[in-house]
Amino acid sequence: MYSEKTRSIKVCVEPTYLEDQSEPDDDYFVWAYRVVIENEGGETVQLRSRYWQIADAGGRVHEVRGDGVVGEQPVLHPGERFEYTSGTPLGAPSGIMFGKYQMETGGGETFEVNIPAFSLDCPHIKALMN
Repeated sequence: MYSEKTRSIKVCVEPTYLEDQSEPDDDYFVWAYRVVIENEGGETVQLRSRYWQIADAGGRVHEVRGDGVVGEQPVLHPGERFEYTSGTPLGAPSGIMFGKYQMETGGGETFEVNIPAFSLDCPHIKALMN
């Protein structure tokens, strides 16, 4: 599990290789990742948008931007958490992902929360340092 905290918002990510959806002979590798966002601070925040940077071992980089996550813009009161699962395919057996969420306080202030960098590695290949 990968974890990072920004301004009392803790983000944890756990990637899982999806062997049943991957086609290694066709250079198609798929991962799911479970994200837990916890509000450990004293103010209510809402997740407004996301930004991801996804790079594979072949040097290809893909950026993803959008409103919310999995069709939601969750509101997190102090002590609350939000979990979701998403996924990504790669054209190589390993890669790395990281990003940021844009959060907004009840008073309208926006700030960025770091998503920790996490490694995507097919378990059937020699481990590479990403």
